[in-house]
Amino acid sequence: MTAVAVDTVADAPAGPPPKRLRIAVLNRIFRPTGGGAERYSIALVEQLAARHDIHVFAQQIDHQWPGVTYHPIAWPFDKPRWMNQLWFACATWWHTRRGYDIVHSHENTWHGQVQTVHVVPVTYNLLQGRTGWIRALRCLKIVTSPRLLAYLGLEYFRYRPHPDRRIVLASDSLRAAMVQAFPQAVNALRVVTPGVSRVAGVTGAAQKLAARVKLGLPHGGRCVLFVGNDYRKKGLDSLLRALTQLPTDCFLAVVGNAAQITRYRSELAANGELDRVFFLGALQTVEDAYCAADCLAHPTLEDTFAMVVLEAMAHGLPVVVSGARYCGISGLLVHETHALILKDPHDTAELANALQRLLADDVLAGQLTDHGLRFANQHLWSKQALQQEQLYYEIGAGR
Repeated sequence: MTAVAVDTVADAPAGPPPKRLRIAVLNRIFRPTGGGAERYSIALVEQLAARHDIHVFAQQIDHQWPGVTYHPIAWPFDKPRWMNQLWFACATWWHTRRGYDIVHSHENTWHGQVQTVHVVPVTYNLLQGRTGWIRALRCLKIVTSPRLLAYLGLEYFRYRPHPDRRIVLASDSLRAAMVQAFPQAVNALRVVTPGVSRVAGVTGAAQKLAARVKLGLPHGGRCVLFVGNDYRKKGLDSLLRALTQLPTDCFLAVVGNAAQITRYRSELAANGELDRVFFLGALQTVEDAYCAADCLAHPTLEDTFAMVVLEAMAHGLPVVVSGARYCGISGLLVHETHALILKDPHDTAELANALQRLLADDVLAGQLTDHGLRFANQHLWSKQALQQEQLYYEIGAGR
């Protein structure tokens, strides 16, 4: 495998650590082009590498950072995915069963004193709110499915009470689901939200032009940015419909998993709308895309936090984002202060109206930019990493 250095420079938390720890970090995919969970894990590693001995255990590694030791884990099962999840859990347990002060898992594993949760538990999605014969049918589905038994079994052991275990939620929006699905874990729950490595600020005209040239985007016009690996779940379909209602000088730049591009290109070409949409694929760093854009649209249907919103704010972009019911970060935002918040991301008219307001009203856009920059400055990874580090010491003190 080829190691690629990450562009972003992480400022380490201030002050020497009370004790240098040997920490194992578990994440099947460890590359910056992954999703939010992967970038969350990478950012913490980069922040803490100067203070602790960090060892990364992963199946896909495309990252290099001073002081970090990488341990590739074999990938014998591409499919079914649940078998690979079991394999990864077993393999990492074997490699980390001794010799580490802290094992920090970002995966569905039964071991590790720190378990960071990035998505709603499978148990919650399957059983919450189901009663009577509907629940009985769900239970029958579970006991006849090796895949579901594997995932639910791993979750049961992952979240069972243990004095040395802390369950870290990447967003407070996950707390209700965790409490309902695993009430026995309530005392172990902590929240450490994502951050940004730095607040870059508003992009100047020359830098914006250079970024557009580099990415192959139109030099003029107004650029709406979309960032997400799961196009459907992150709301691209609604955004494409909304784009047809925006002025003709507006175009859309799409960053994310290239595997879905062909289908979307075909549909757009059939409708004669391909000339306003630019698919950039997965980028090693999204920095250039933020610099090239005029705003970010994130009409997600499901996001426990949405790091892309925070990153866009750190680059001075005004944002349109789904409400807290759909997107965790929106629970921390104020409508028309930090962002324009959508009541229903399925509502194309609401999304189009929000984008039209933002693009037509320079005063509103400026206010969102100013408050977004302040919000981002309150969520620096250097601060968030200290919260995570404190949990490590809390566990050690309890032994």
